[in-house]
Amino acid sequence: MYGALWRILPGPVWLRIILLLAILAGVIFVLFTWVFPWVDGILNPIDVTVEQ
Repeated sequence: MYGALWRILPGPVWLRIILLLAILAGVIFVLFTWVFPWVDGILNPIDVTVEQ
């Protein structure tokens, strides 16, 4: 999969690295903005408190 992604990116090596970093930043942004909050709403974790 990574080899296929590397081959379809245009340009020299330095440009491919910059593009991969931009894609990675975009994926992380989407995960933290929409995916993780959506999953948190579905799983609905139980609030646990520790009492002494």
